Amino acid sequence: MSDNDPWQTVRSLAACFTEYDSERGIAPEEQWTLQVLKLSEEVGEAAQAVLGVRAVNPRKGRSHSWEQVQEEVVDAVITGMVTLTRMRPDDAADFFAAVLAEKAGRFLPPGDTPTITSR
Repeated sequence: MSDNDPWQTVRSLAACFTEYDSERGIAPEEQWTLQVLKLSEEVGEAAQAVLGVRAVNPRKGRSHSWEQVQEEVVDAVITGMVTLTRMRPDDAADFFAAVLAEKAGRFLPPGDTPTITSR
């Protein structure tokens, strides 16, 4: 595995958060529930940033840039990857790759769906 493997970083983050919650006496399914709520929060922050770019709130005006929206989307993606890894610590990357291939196959023409492998 290279030092540049995002899944390794995600696994480290997931392990850290799981250890922290376990030390606090939080059961695994409750940890997962709270992590999914965290994911929802991050998606909400991305939505809020889009509203800021579009200046939807007259009181705030244009409060965000598209780059800030992109950063919020990355936060949501990272949180999603951490959430999946906390739920499936042994095979999150493989599970992700399999589901991605399945879903991509619904939209991409036959033969255009690459074989996806995890690290």
